Amino acid sequence: MRNYKPLIFIFLFFLSSCGVKKLSYKDNNPKKIKNKSSKSVNRFFKSMTSEERTHWYVNTYSQIAINEMKKFGIPASITMAQGILESSSGNGGLALKSNNHFGIKCHTGWKGKKVYHDDDARGECFRKYKNPEKSYRDHSIFLKTRDRYSSLFKLRRNNYVGWSIGLKKAGYATDPAYADKLISLIERYELWKLDGSKKPLNFRKEKKNIKKNNSISKIKESKNLEDVYIVKKGDTLYSISKKLGISVKNLVNINNISGNSLNIGQVLKLK
Repeated sequence: MRNYKPLIFIFLFFLSSCGVKKLSYKDNNPKKIKNKSSKSVNRFFKSMTSEERTHWYVNTYSQIAINEMKKFGIPASITMAQGILESSSGNGGLALKSNNHFGIKCHTGWKGKKVYHDDDARGECFRKYKNPEKSYRDHSIFLKTRDRYSSLFKLRRNNYVGWSIGLKKAGYATDPAYADKLISLIERYELWKLDGSKKPLNFRKEKKNIKKNNSISKIKESKNLEDVYIVKKGDTLYSISKKLGISVKNLVNINNISGNSLNIGQVLKLK
């Protein structure tokens, strides 16, 4: 009989004759059970809808995510949303057979236990953990120690929009909608509260700030700063041409500008 340790937590969920009560992540008083058979595990998950299972998952693991945030600086909302998405709220194959809640592959240098699972290709190597807590800790270390995620740790701790977009950009997942899915989960289940926030972020404003900051970063990295101009509030093509001594026609042609509209933060090439 298999020992399904990822399910060491379970709630007394038969709180009404109607079945499972929908839980808020604030209700985090799980009751431990051990050595559950695969049949018991399946019955447990089948007794709930997908929505209820997600509430159960957040109730069960949110405190671990908060603890990881305090130690490593990764927003708890991000950790929870990734856990929900990657493990199918604890019901995914990797989570059940290897306690891998974040879809982390073996990668070079992994010396722990392994399990093989079909993902982008058949029979890929994934990490196997003793329990879910080990998976959460390895997820934190994985992000913290890899250079491609280093820029994320410069963001505000509650900036789940920036983290979501950054994780996708850094290549955490191949799904083109990965960032949108994380943000959707965070806002649907109010996971932003786990970060200590009092309200969700303004998605459009944060996305605009990210785009603007990325543009400025690219300019700062350029060796030829005199060859570009960043549009400021009140700028027009005419005022820029007078300021920099370049004709409006050349500005339009070099930058393929259609019409006369400019956006604050827009990068204009001068040569």
